[in-house]
Amino acid sequence: MATEKRRAAGGSPVPRPTPSPASEADFLAQTGVRDMLREAVLKLLEARPEEPVAFLADYFEKMGQVSGDGRAVPGDQGSHLPGQQRFGRAMWYLRLAHHSQRTAFNNNLNIAYECLSAGGKKRMPGLNGKSYGELLRRICREGDLPEEISSALLKKIQCRDHEAVPFDVFRYGVLTCFVMLEFMCKADTLFTILDGPSQADQRLCHAVLTTLEEALVASDLCVPASYLEAGSKLGPDCLAVVMDGAFRNNDPSVHLSRREFLKEASVLFLDKVKPVQ
Repeated sequence: MATEKRRAAGGSPVPRPTPSPASEADFLAQTGVRDMLREAVLKLLEARPEEPVAFLADYFEKMGQVSGDGRAVPGDQGSHLPGQQRFGRAMWYLRLAHHSQRTAFNNNLNIAYECLSAGGKKRMPGLNGKSYGELLRRICREGDLPEEISSALLKKIQCRDHEAVPFDVFRYGVLTCFVMLEFMCKADTLFTILDGPSQADQRLCHAVLTTLEEALVASDLCVPASYLEAGSKLGPDCLAVVMDGAFRNNDPSVHLSRREFLKEASVLFLDKVKPVQ
């Protein structure tokens, strides 16, 4: 009986206070959720997407990429990811905001640049011409830019594979690609309005192309106010006057195909692009 009491006494641990559960704020801070939510809200406010819920769902799916120890990394920019995944992460950031949203787009450009510049096991940190060129090609492919047009564009803005690409060059190249994609989309819409889905009156096409050229001459990526002048040249009233003048021309009607129209439109844009030195 005494032995059992001694065993009971010896086996009884000294009572310890039960740790109090962490408060809600401490829990959010310790798990990194607070920082992740804050960053998500900031990105949402920057991008201002048409479908906020879908944006947040896609955002958290991308942010769910895990590090080597299996934990999600709030605010991570993809430095631990393999090369192809870094391209995917960079493209995702570049699509978050339209290039007209200067502040948001520039912030996302910085993140994409840092993501692609992250050094892997076999290369030094910094963005080289090879990775820069691959990103530009991806932008053109995802925008369905015809190969002959994208090749002509890349000849002007890409760098040599071994060259280091500074951020200013990166920004210029990426922005130029996005602006050209939008320009070609607008040109395609204009062609559809001119006539049918495959051919349009050549007189109308050349009149509209001349107006496009005048708008491009008036526009300047570095001068936001110039877009007002360019936009006025492409307004319905201005285009109506130009098209009416083309119809008054008594030359025999000749048709222009969509492919020919878009090619001529692309030449107008490419003439405006300054080559990367």
